[in-house]
This record gives sequence, structure tokens and C-alpha cells, in this order.
Amino acid sequence: MTPTMQPYVPGKRQPMHLPRHKLSRWAELKIWWREIDRVLLLLVLLLMSFGTIAVAAASPASADRLSTASETLDPLYFFYRHVAWQVLGLGVMFGVSLLNRDNARRFGVLLAGGMLGLLFLVPIVGPEINGARRWINLGMQFQPSEFLKAGYAIAMAWILSWKVRDPNLPVLWIATALFGTIAALMMLQPDFGGTILFAGVWFVMVVLSGVDVKRLGGVVGGALVGLTATYFLYDNARHRIDAFMGGGTAFDQVDLASRTLLAGGWTGAGYGLGIRKMSLPEAHTDYIFSVIGEEFGLIACAVILLLYLAIVGRVLMRLVDEEDLFALLAGTGLIALLGGQAFINMLVNLQLFPSKGMTLPLVSYGGSSTIAVCMGVGLLIAVTRRNPFLKSRTKGLGDLIGFGQAESTTEHSGRKPREIFP
Repeated sequence: MTPTMQPYVPGKRQPMHLPRHKLSRWAELKIWWREIDRVLLLLVLLLMSFGTIAVAAASPASADRLSTASETLDPLYFFYRHVAWQVLGLGVMFGVSLLNRDNARRFGVLLAGGMLGLLFLVPIVGPEINGARRWINLGMQFQPSEFLKAGYAIAMAWILSWKVRDPNLPVLWIATALFGTIAALMMLQPDFGGTILFAGVWFVMVVLSGVDVKRLGGVVGGALVGLTATYFLYDNARHRIDAFMGGGTAFDQVDLASRTLLAGGWTGAGYGLGIRKMSLPEAHTDYIFSVIGEEFGLIACAVILLLYLAIVGRVLMRLVDEEDLFALLAGTGLIALLGGQAFINMLVNLQLFPSKGMTLPLVSYGGSSTIAVCMGVGLLIAVTRRNPFLKSRTKGLGDLIGFGQAESTTEHSGRKPREIFP
């Protein structure tokens, strides 16, 4: 009689059959290579390669704007630094991706707890830069909110997956309380754009967890009230929204970005031949998508967009038959963070969304932010690892979004379906 596979329950020790001898490092690497999504890894590396070229094109503009009478920056100053940070980020990405699913969960929860603690300190000890306190200095200056993103998705998935153990646990309210705490701390910085991103990820994960629609409607209604109040109480957000709705002026950053993006036409002016980028603030970070449009053309912008869509689509395809609720929610949350930030950044550059101060993940120049994004991708690869020789008999994401494939498969096979999600 074939033993029945038991569903994964977070926090519960699973029966393990340990090998007699510890695997060598080479054997562990071979298992890692077999279990990861190699297509996803290739897409990520391809996007980072395009980002390196884009930073090389944007570096002269930013170096010129930040040069002073006493110090002139090398035109490729930001390009050299970006390559160094990318090498470090790739090391972090591969290191984190080597974690198995349980260790990735533990690492993510600890990361969320540590960064949340630092987020409490930011308004108190963080230096003020451009009217905001978002950074903290621990030997290296960084934004705790950037590293919190990946940990937040893992922690939310862990909390929401408690319902597998006990359906009566108030996971919705615990997850909402976590988001509310983070949102309040983010608004103290202030960082309205980051708060919106965290809210979007919370909504996606809560919906996929299968919570009661009535309770979810009440929470969403309260969030909309809070968002409306923010418009009247938060001057920065109100000014940006008003400027966006009013069409802006020729001196607005968003308007300059839109003009720069369209200046190259379909094929672009050519590498190093862009002119408008020289007057564009933050050309190597927030508005690098516009630099790509001017120097490499709208076709190149479309390729970047398609790469992001391919990454998102690849992860969702990987999760369609995922039977572990934690992995399903964690993978969805992590890809929602990556895709959502990229989507917002592109809309801002196209003058279709108010300015949010968000970089284009895996493409924009970044120091610690590059490390944070690569860490998130590493966690995404880790939680979507799968033994290719084990075939699932359930349809995780397909069940949740109503594909109904699991039922039809059961009818044809005559097997009784296993209940993974309550």
C-alpha cells in the first residue's frame, strides 16, 4: 500500500530520512542546480546585464550633475560602482538561493524582524536627506525598508499559512496588524510610495490565502479611508498627486523623464549620444528607464518590459501546481514586490503615475538597494525550488484562482483529491 503524502505544515517537524553520509559540497550544488528554475535565473541575469549597459549610458549625466568646482567625477563613476555592487549582489543571490525552503522561511522571518526593529529607529537616529529620514548607518548607510521587502513577503506568507494548522487562527488580523505597523513607520519617514507597494503585496497575498471575502472587504474599506486621509494630512503626497492631475510643468521631474524617454524614437539616438538625459535628475536610478528610451529607443524599453513580464509569468507558472501554501504565498509575494516596483517605476517615467522615488529593480544603479533586490530574488529562487522527479497531484494556484483542473484530473483518474488548503 502506497503511503499517503502529508501536507506541509509550517512549524511542524516533518519526518526525515537522513542520508548515512553527509553530502559533499559538489553534490549539494548539483541538487541545487537540478531543483532551481534555471529559466528564471537566466531571465534575471539577462535583465541585470541590460541594467549594466543602461547604467553605463546614464552615468555621465549623473556624474556631471554631481560634480563640483573642487571635484569632477569620472563620467563612468557610477558604472564602475554599479558593477562592483552587482558582483556582490550576485554573490548574495546565489548564496541565499542555496537555502532549502525551511531555511529560507527562517531567514526571511529573521530578516523581517531585524529590519522592522531598525525601522523603529530610523525616525529617531536616521539622517535627514532631501527632507526624509529613510536611512540608517551601521558602518554602511542603507534603507531598512529595502531589505524589509523580501522579509515582509516571507513573514506574511508564514503567518497566512498558519491556517493550515488551525483554520480558526485570526491570520487576517495578524497579517493586517503587521502591515499596519510597517505602514505607520513608513509614513513617519515619510515614504508614501513604499507604503503603497507594501499595501499592494498585502492585498495580493491575503486574497490568495483564501480569507473570508466579507472580512477582507471591511479591511480594504478601512484602508481606503486611510488612503483618503493621507491625501489631506500628508503634504508631500498631496503635492505630487495634484501636480500629476494638473499635468505638471516643463520643469517637473516626471515631465522631463517623459520627454527624455520619447526623444529617442523607436531606435534611439545611440549609446552615449543622448542629450536630454544631461538635464534629468537621478538619471542613473529613478529615471534610468527614460535614459534607455532616449539612447536605445522604445523598442529597447519594450524588451525590458517583456523581460519583467516573462519573469512574473515564469514564477506564476511555477506556482500553478504548488501544493505548499507557504511556498505559494511567499513566491507570489516576492514576485509581486519585484513586478509591482518595476511597473510603478515605468508608469512614472511615462508620466502615467505620480512620482514615487522608486528605482527600477535589477536595472537601476544601487548600492545597498542592489543587495536587497538580489537577496529577494535569491529567496524567490529558494522557495520555488522543486525536485523535478516528484510530480504534484494537486493544483495549488490553479485551485485558488478557479481553474478547476484538479477536479477534472480527479474525475478521470478516480483518485480522491488531497486537501492541501482548508
